[in-house]
Amino acid sequence: MDNDALILGFDETINDNLKITLTTCDNLKDGVIITLNGYIDIYTSMFFQRQIEKVVEAGYINLIFDCKNLNYVSSTGIGAFSSLLKNIKLQSGDIVLISIPEKVHEVFQLLGFSQFFHFYNTLDEAISFFHQEADTSTPVFPMIFGCPVCSKRLKATNAGRFRCSECKSILAVDEQGKVLVG
Repeated sequence: MDNDALILGFDETINDNLKITLTTCDNLKDGVIITLNGYIDIYTSMFFQRQIEKVVEAGYINLIFDCKNLNYVSSTGIGAFSSLLKNIKLQSGDIVLISIPEKVHEVFQLLGFSQFFHFYNTLDEAISFFHQEADTSTPVFPMIFGCPVCSKRLKATNAGRFRCSECKSILAVDEQGKVLVG
């Protein structure tokens, strides 16, 4: 299936450095598989954002990015993914990246963004992630926790990276409330 058959006008704009292919995902409500081929940097990130905005505007909010042919992502590209994730979460959707090359995954890690994204090796694992039953337990946030370095009591209202007000250590709190240093 070509992209325009899925989203009218999707292929009107092209970029020789980043090819985006869309595939429906019948067993995933509001889901689409987005195959990336090339790289996302300062020159291609706006194209990437505009194209994925078309996907979201078409009603697809559960996005699986197949990254096996994604050669490079710069900090600007990570920013584009982060902006997209924020928009998708507001619509109760999510993003999963599959088959991501190690050198690309390292950029997410080095910039501290790997904790915000879901990474899986296969399409089946990604689909399973979306089919997990909603957690009906007590919400994690806001949470009070002790700094793992100096034991100062801190409050986190959401997942993210924080600096301890006492010892100035950088802390990361994930979606499940796990606290990590760095």
